[in-house]
Amino acid sequence: MQRPAFLFDLDGTLVDSVYQHVLSWREALEQTGIALSVWRIHRRIGMSGGLLVNALLHETGHRLSPEEIARLLARHGEAYRRYLPQVRALPGARDLLDTLTDARVPWAIATSGLMESARPALDLLGVGDDATIVTRDQVAHAKPDPDLFRAAAERLGVPIESSVVIGDSVWDLLAARRAPALGVGLLSGGYGREELERAGAYRVYEDPADLLTHIAEVGVRASL
Repeated sequence: MQRPAFLFDLDGTLVDSVYQHVLSWREALEQTGIALSVWRIHRRIGMSGGLLVNALLHETGHRLSPEEIARLLARHGEAYRRYLPQVRALPGARDLLDTLTDARVPWAIATSGLMESARPALDLLGVGDDATIVTRDQVAHAKPDPDLFRAAAERLGVPIESSVVIGDSVWDLLAARRAPALGVGLLSGGYGREELERAGAYRVYEDPADLLTHIAEVGVRASL
């Protein structure tokens, strides 16, 4: 029987960076004249930057020119770079990737960010240049569209239908459902268990360490 491939989101799934992104977006939005509570921003984390901005603009009724949106995205990037020293690998993340590698289970990381913002997080995880990484600029559409995960499965040479998508947001799980792949949710990004289950999660775990403890439930037999 073919072992499943694991397709991971990055922020909030393998690294503890969701709230740094939220604060970076708040700072960038305020510099643009848009004041929003952080919880409203958090609800959109997991989308690409462009989709997130469009969704928040639609929600608030603000209108920005393409040039203003570009400046907003740049401000978010600048703010996030200042928060980078606070970002950590989530508990069990490195052990989980090492366990999959040792068990010869193919895995990839598919992130809605660009490589520029993803590289420091990948370094925290010890992920080298030989790993399969798919970033936003490599696909036509970001989550909740399934392009990132489909591209990751294609790069690994595995059917998307036999893959497991691991994510922390409803946008990850909606993308998994549309891929179609099996979706597994993690609570480490701040979404609730019921939200993740309603979005299509087959199982929900606390963080990568909890997933590793229960790895057999998603079809991996590994010596832990």
